[in-house]
Amino acid sequence: MKAALLSFLLFVGTVSAQAQDKWSFERCVAFALEHNLTIKQSELQKRLSELTYKQNQLSQLPTVNAGADIGYNFGRSINPTTNSFDNTTLFSSGLSLSAGANLFNFMRVQNTIKGSRYELEANSFLLEKARNDMSFNIANAFLQILLANEQVKISESQVSLSTTQLNNTKKLVAAGSVPESNQADLEAQLARDSSTLVTARNQAIITVLTMKALLNLDFNIPFEPELPGNIKTTPVLDVAQTAPEMVFSAALSNQPQTKADRANVMASERYLASAKANQYPSLRAAGSLGTNYAGTSQEVFGAPVFRGFDTIAAVNVSGTEYGVYQPNYGFNTRKTPFGTQISNNFRQYIGLSLNIPILNGWANKSAVHRARIDLENRELTQAINRQQLRQDIYTAHANAAAALQKYHAAESTEAASQKAFDFATKRYNVGLMNSVEYITTQTNLYKAQIDKVSALYDYIFKIKLLEFYRDQKITL
Repeated sequence: MKAALLSFLLFVGTVSAQAQDKWSFERCVAFALEHNLTIKQSELQKRLSELTYKQNQLSQLPTVNAGADIGYNFGRSINPTTNSFDNTTLFSSGLSLSAGANLFNFMRVQNTIKGSRYELEANSFLLEKARNDMSFNIANAFLQILLANEQVKISESQVSLSTTQLNNTKKLVAAGSVPESNQADLEAQLARDSSTLVTARNQAIITVLTMKALLNLDFNIPFEPELPGNIKTTPVLDVAQTAPEMVFSAALSNQPQTKADRANVMASERYLASAKANQYPSLRAAGSLGTNYAGTSQEVFGAPVFRGFDTIAAVNVSGTEYGVYQPNYGFNTRKTPFGTQISNNFRQYIGLSLNIPILNGWANKSAVHRARIDLENRELTQAINRQQLRQDIYTAHANAAAALQKYHAAESTEAASQKAFDFATKRYNVGLMNSVEYITTQTNLYKAQIDKVSALYDYIFKIKLLEFYRDQKITL
């Protein structure tokens, strides 16, 4: 009994959790900002810019490098401690430490740092743009899901209406009030309505798949949108209050793309200054420490050892030869210890180096020209994007105004079609209208309902686009 009760509670809890697991627009945006692959790429690009900026900053610090080597020389080679040739197997090793610092380079490094900082700012703005664009794309996908669901409901209502009317017609045919052709016509209409319902449901599935792709959500995970209380009351701007020039002025100060273009132009200006600095002399200070060890190095130790006298000459005195002798002393030797060689061979260096570019295959000149062309290219990109932004805003305003008029027209058409269908139903039920005319009025009503809901969502989307250009944010 307890096990059955526990299973029942787990089942109810699972059903309840699934029922509550709905995706609001805000949840979709938050999830996409964390998981969307395009945004992840933009984040990586920003991280690369951060690394470049940090590396350029650290390039101002002195360079310090340490080294060590060890090896054997065979045959005739130079002894690193005596600088003489030895024809023997020689084991040697060395240690070194070097440092250097730029003292003067006509602001080349500083301009490079500033340029990479502006590049970082530009990529930060582009990341912000990617996030804003993703919010807008999510809003569009969300509205498409709502529209598809509304179209499914209308199609289901149409199927239900056709089914009811077919059942009524069957009764009338059985009573002999209407011909059998009316029943056949309504059966064909029901088949068409059922096919339209299948298409609408399939479109609803496709809109959900589109949303899942934006969210980078597994396609097997259920997705149920959380519908607004009444989509008609979704706050939108009045078209009359969204003058194109006003929206454009606000977009110039708010749009991340505009800010990124400005930052890119400033970065190119700094890179041009850095390239020019490469044409001038640079001064650098350097210093080094080093020592080495050789396995063949020998040293004398202990007191001299007397080994007797050596005859070095003979002297004839009155016909008698006398030898001339000198004492012979020997010395004890041993391999010079490692520590002693390291100490004895220790060397130091400090100096300044001046580099004056004179002729280097026009490399520096070409770098300046490339930097100047890059600057001009980014200035043109800025102008093109600004021009495109103005055109997009004016186009969006015209489309929003047209969409509003289209929605009002669709409302009037739907009301008239509903009235015509109500009259047609009464006339058909009393045999004053044939099935073809009745189906025509029913089809007109269905089309008017679909057109109205499509026009509503089209207007919401287009007015939200103007909001997006103006405020760089979107709400539903």
